[in-house]
Amino acid sequence: MRELTEAGMRQVEEIARQQGVSREAALVLLHALADGGGAMAQFSHPELGGMGQWSRGGMIMIGDMFNNGLKARVDALCVALAGLLHGPGPVFAPAMPGRALDGQAGGGAWWPAELGSPAASGAQNSMAYAYFPAARRLAVRQDGQVRIFDTDDHRISGVSQQQGGGQVLAFTGDRGEVRLEALREVGGEAPSPVAAAVPESGGEAPESGVASLPTPGGSPIELIRQLAELHRQGVLTEAEFQAKKTELLGRL
Repeated sequence: MRELTEAGMRQVEEIARQQGVSREAALVLLHALADGGGAMAQFSHPELGGMGQWSRGGMIMIGDMFNNGLKARVDALCVALAGLLHGPGPVFAPAMPGRALDGQAGGGAWWPAELGSPAASGAQNSMAYAYFPAARRLAVRQDGQVRIFDTDDHRISGVSQQQGGGQVLAFTGDRGEVRLEALREVGGEAPSPVAAAVPESGGEAPESGVASLPTPGGSPIELIRQLAELHRQGVLTEAEFQAKKTELLGRL
């Protein structure tokens, strides 16, 4: 974890005091925002409502989904910390000098240098991702291994990481939600036809055993309740339930 400058730590502590959270909670958000280029963050902390996501422009989701007061506090905290990252003074202390990996950008970047700067990036636990729309590439690092995927003509608007039976990476775009395994790995084999986008409407489940989801038409909250019942019955996996819930919460 990167160290803060003395001035940066004082500013973080002041922002935490103003927003009524602990310094530790503010630091969790600061590092998540730094991973997301100051424009987005994926975080997990009990003071922040558990697992959550934030992106510039007003998108905010937290585990305590009906606590609107906490949502507003987390949003204000993210805005203040993002402003700190983009401020005139350095927040993080200079990294110790070292040699970048061959074929990768320096400055702490872990993806191949030829991809340039990502439009979005983030990290959680042992998994990190970076999205490059101009190159139509998605870079994923897990357990020290970097893999590059072709996003084809998908227009990615959000990325989510879900826990449960192993981490699952999915993204949302103009065609709904697509799982990482549905993308072709550059230099690897084509994705399995079964690894398709999560259906937006009802219908028979594919032979792979992926369950069909409730048909849209009700409110997002009602659809989440239906999904929760399918999850309770074992029809949906934890990853499938959490991914679809995240998408529906984005409609609120």
